[in-house]
Order: sequence, then C-alpha cells, then structure tokens
Amino acid sequence: MPRPEPEPAVTAVASGRLENSRPAGRPVPRILVVEDQMQLLRALEINLLARQYEVATARTGREALATAAATPPDAMILDLGLPDVDGTEVITAFRGWSRAPIIVLSGRTSPGDKIGALDAGADDYVTKPFAMGELLARLRAALRRDEGAGHDAALVATIGDWSIDLAAHTIQNPESGTAPAASSPPRLTPTEWRILEILLRRPGQLVSSAQLLSGVWGPGFQERTNYLRFHMTRLRRKLEENPSRPRHLLTEPGMGYRYQP
Repeated sequence: MPRPEPEPAVTAVASGRLENSRPAGRPVPRILVVEDQMQLLRALEINLLARQYEVATARTGREALATAAATPPDAMILDLGLPDVDGTEVITAFRGWSRAPIIVLSGRTSPGDKIGALDAGADDYVTKPFAMGELLARLRAALRRDEGAGHDAALVATIGDWSIDLAAHTIQNPESGTAPAASSPPRLTPTEWRILEILLRRPGQLVSSAQLLSGVWGPGFQERTNYLRFHMTRLRRKLEENPSRPRHLLTEPGMGYRYQP
C-alpha cells in the first residue's frame, strides 16, 4: 500500500476557519495510534503532530493497553491486525475502563469484521487504503461528539474519608485543612487507578473478574484472579475505613467486585 503523504498542517475552509483551530486554553487532545506497519504509523504520527495533537504510538495490543493505562488518551486510532492479539480484544479491554473514542483503521473490509469491531465498542471504522483527510475529519468529529456527550467529565466518588476525582486522578480529604499528617491522601499505583476507575464508573453494578482482568492487564489474563485479590486488598487498606469489613469496595464471591457508593 502506498504510504500516505503528510498533508498541509492546516487547511482553510469556506467559513475562513482553520480545520485545526482550537480556542486558546483548551487542552491539546492526546491520540494513541496503534499500528504495526512502521511506515504507516510514522505517517499517521506526522500528520497528527502537524495538526497540533499530542501523539502516543504502539505497535502491539499489549503495548497499546499499557500506554493507555500510563496516560489515558482522548481518542485511539486502532489497526485490527496486530501481531500479538486481535484488535477487537484491545477494544474490549480498553472499553472496560475508558469511553474515549476508538476509530478502527483496518484492511479488513467484510461486514462481519466491521460489525464485530463496532459491537466491541469502536466508534467508527475506516478501511485501508484511505484518504488521510477523511480519517482526520472522522477523528475531529469523534472528539467533538465525545466532548459534547461529556463521557470523560469529572467523576467524583467517595470511599471512606476520601473524595476521589477520576478525571484529575486526585484523592483528597474534604477536611484536609484540619486533618493530621497521618491522614494525608494515599498514593495509588497506575494499576490501582485503573481498577478503581472501572469500578467507580459502574456504581452499584457487579463487574466480573474477567472484565477487570481484561480491562486492566489486557487479553489473556482472565484467569489471573490472584492479581485482583492482591490489588483489591491494597486498595481497601488505602481507602476503606475498616479494610477487613469494607463498605464500598465489595467482593462478590465467585463472580467479581462491586463499588457500593
């Protein structure tokens, strides 16, 4: 497939606005590009950087999930034919904890592949070969829809004495001004944040162990329930008033876990 050439960084439209114009002070969207073909990956990166996006890249599914966990993206462009796992597994795992838009970019053209990806949680599907301008227009539209829907608006939840802001990744004691030093906010690891986010975004709902394992560690980890037991114990110690008798981070024996507000 011919390598898509970078287009001009900005293009005037009829109204006179620039296609990548952004109000001053608005955060720069972070785009995660997952593609195993190095030339295409580089072309996508160049075009996105030229339009002032922040770009992260990955060439495998597991690398994509690890990168997304470290710094959650505002949108993902994802190839399905990855060398380690199928792209639909990446979609399913990512959807376990994030609602950021996913645009599939794939050479698979059958209706079954498109339906499978969309049912797994993708927001759009672009087939190769493709026009770079169309892909970028679809990305802008997906980001606008996500912004309008407020999917990643601040979600603040309470566990014990702690107020947890998932958007800002902060934990505060509402009475921190008078709290003793021993009550300083706990520090969570990236893995603990991901587990907590999946649970807190589904208040009162059972989340199966398989969903948590796939969403946090990726495909192939659905049987590693010992990972969850270890990290849930740590989360309770850090957040619950009485870790041995938790009120918020509950275990449903043989099924999974639940966040009870």
